[in-house]
Amino acid sequence: MVVYGASGPDIRTRAWALTALAAAEHWGLSPLPPLVRSDRGKPRFAQEPDRHFNLSHSGSLALCALDEAPVGVDVQIIKRWRPGLPARVCAPEELAWLEAQPELWPAFTTLWALKESRVKYTGQGLTVPISSIRIPLPDKAQSLLALDGLWFRLYSGPDWRAAVCGLRPPPPSILWRDLPPKGGGPVDL
Repeated sequence: MVVYGASGPDIRTRAWALTALAAAEHWGLSPLPPLVRSDRGKPRFAQEPDRHFNLSHSGSLALCALDEAPVGVDVQIIKRWRPGLPARVCAPEELAWLEAQPELWPAFTTLWALKESRVKYTGQGLTVPISSIRIPLPDKAQSLLALDGLWFRLYSGPDWRAAVCGLRPPPPSILWRDLPPKGGGPVDL
């Protein structure tokens, strides 16, 4: 498994360029193979059943994870969420964990990224109450976590948190890349 990242002011419109760059570098797939979507909307390569990817973007950041098995990735900019949101989307043990953290919103953003990465791994979308999505709770500076036969890795920056979920341990670091100017990359979606 590999995880690629990029940043830029127009990253939302160019996030697929990161997937194309990652697939070319890691698998030698260029141009990007045709894509299809599952019933729930998770994209995959139509003719490459053993090559899985997932993509996420938030603010000026995008992440893409590639693996030979299903994978889920989520990146979130830290922000002040609605005050009642944690009580609505967190299980009781998650709320207790949040209460023990020094800063609520960075900790909540970590939990949200873990939940999203697991849901994106399965490809099922939010078909169950968010509070019922099981995630491991991190200990101090722990970044590699396991639960229910799945591996999770946490990544963070000063104003963002991210998580990757898969059958194998995600790598300890992100491969950050500069994307070519809009229109100059391998994919312009």
